[in-house]
Amino acid sequence: MKNTVIVLCTLLATSLLMAGGDFSPNLSPVADVSAKVCKENSIYVEKDVQLMWQDQHYTEAENGAFKRQKSIGKAGTYRHAANYCQRLNYAGYGDWRLPTSDELTHVHYKKGQVFTYFRDNDFWSSTPTVEGKYYVVFPTDAIRYARSPRQSNFIRCVRCTANDK
Repeated sequence: MKNTVIVLCTLLATSLLMAGGDFSPNLSPVADVSAKVCKENSIYVEKDVQLMWQDQHYTEAENGAFKRQKSIGKAGTYRHAANYCQRLNYAGYGDWRLPTSDELTHVHYKKGQVFTYFRDNDFWSSTPTVEGKYYVVFPTDAIRYARSPRQSNFIRCVRCTANDK
């Protein structure tokens, strides 16, 4: 029994040592990674109204939060959305905010899709309604709709570029 354990330990140690080494002089070439895959901190700038928009990938967790009426990252309740934008440090800027319904309508009214990362669902705005709700904007038709602040919607933050140098 003792000899069997010693032989097994020796085989295991030898296997681990050999697995870590590469004895071939030619290694396989490294695959090129597309720039689009590595795109981080994407933005869309609306020069005509001096606004910079967050244009960031939506994760599966955020998509799930939206579907389950939860709050994670760029999806959640109105309160979560307002806090998310206020605390956002993105693309080298820390002065992000939740856009107004007019700003969201303006950017989604443009012909074609201006964002690299988009969702075909409602996005929160900071504009309140008279019923204690907040407006969301559906990007496909650029029309605003009133939603309960407890509902989960997607989030896209914005900042003003007027004072940028």
